[in-house]
Amino acid sequence: MSYKAEYIWIDGTEPTARLRSKTRILADGADLPDWGFDGSSTNQAPGDHSDCVLKPVFSCPDPIRGGSSKLVLCEVFLVDGTPHETNTRATLRPVAEQYEAQDSWYGIEQEYTFFKDGRPLGFPERGYPAPQGFYYCGVGADEVFGRDIVERHMDACLDAGLKISGINAEVMPGQWEFQIGPAGPVEVGDHMWIARWLLYRIAEDFDVSATLDPKPVEGDWNGAGAHTNFSTKAMREGYDAIITACEALAEKVREHVAGYGADIERRLTGMHETAPWSEFSYGVSDRGASVRIPWQVEVDKRGYIEDRRPNANIDPYVVARLITGTCCAALEKAGQV
Repeated sequence: MSYKAEYIWIDGTEPTARLRSKTRILADGADLPDWGFDGSSTNQAPGDHSDCVLKPVFSCPDPIRGGSSKLVLCEVFLVDGTPHETNTRATLRPVAEQYEAQDSWYGIEQEYTFFKDGRPLGFPERGYPAPQGFYYCGVGADEVFGRDIVERHMDACLDAGLKISGINAEVMPGQWEFQIGPAGPVEVGDHMWIARWLLYRIAEDFDVSATLDPKPVEGDWNGAGAHTNFSTKAMREGYDAIITACEALAEKVREHVAGYGADIERRLTGMHETAPWSEFSYGVSDRGASVRIPWQVEVDKRGYIEDRRPNANIDPYVVARLITGTCCAALEKAGQV
C-alpha cells in the first residue's frame, strides 16, 4: 500500500510570494522525508546551483484526494542545512519561542476575490455592477457569486483539521472572507497557507481564480485585507495591557507597514474603512483606525485588538513576527505578562 503526499512550499516571487506544490508517493506508514526541488524555477536559486531542500513542518489530511493522502507544508532550506532567505517561518520561530510564555493568540481574516474571464466573478461583461453595500453578508443570486466554491473550501478546511472559524461574503461581487484562528503565531501561518492552497486548488475545478490583490478593482470599492486579531494572556485578563500593545504599535508604524503586504498604499488611503498607510491611530469600535479595539473589549476591560492594516496578500509569518516582537517586548518591559 502507498499514499500521496502533496508537498507545499512558499516560493521566492517578489513582491508577493506564491505557493508551489508537487506530489510524492510514499509507502503506507512511512515518515515524511526531506525532498528537493529546482529553485531556479521558483525564484529561489540560480541555474548553476539550483537545488533547494523541502523540510516538512506541518501535515494534515488531504480533503481533496481523501483516503490516507496528506497535505505537507514545508520550509525551504539550502543544501548546507541553513534556512533559505525566503523562509520567513524560520525567522518567526525564535521570536515565537522567546515570548512563548505570553501565550499569544492570532485570528486572521483573509479576504480574497474570485476572478473569471478577466473580471471579478459577478461583474457584467460591460460596465459595473450596483455599488457596494448589499453584497456584504448578502444572500440571493443577484448579490452573491461563488458560494459553491466557498462552501467546498470551508468543508475542505474542516476535513483537513484546520482552525477555520468562519466565512462571509464581502462588500464587492465575487469578494469573500474566511477566518483562521484562534491559533499561535506559527500555527496561524501554517493553517493559513494550507487554507490558501486549498482555496486555489478548489477554485481550479470551477475554472475560477482567487486573488489576494489588495485593490482588485480601482474606484469606489473596498480593498481586500487580512485584518489581524491579536492578544496575549495579559491582554485577555486586563485592559491596561491592551493599551500598552496599541502604544507599542504606534512606535513602529513604518516597520510594520513595510511588512504588511505589497502595494499597501493602494488600499490604505484613509477611505473605505481604512486609515492612511503613513499614519497611526487606534480607537474603540473605529474601523477607520489603524487598530480597532472592539466595543465589547472596552466594556469587559479585557480581550484583544484588531490590526486593520495588513493586506490580503500578507505573509502571515511576517505579520506574526512583527506583532509578537513589538507587542510582547513592550508588555514584558511594562511587567504586563
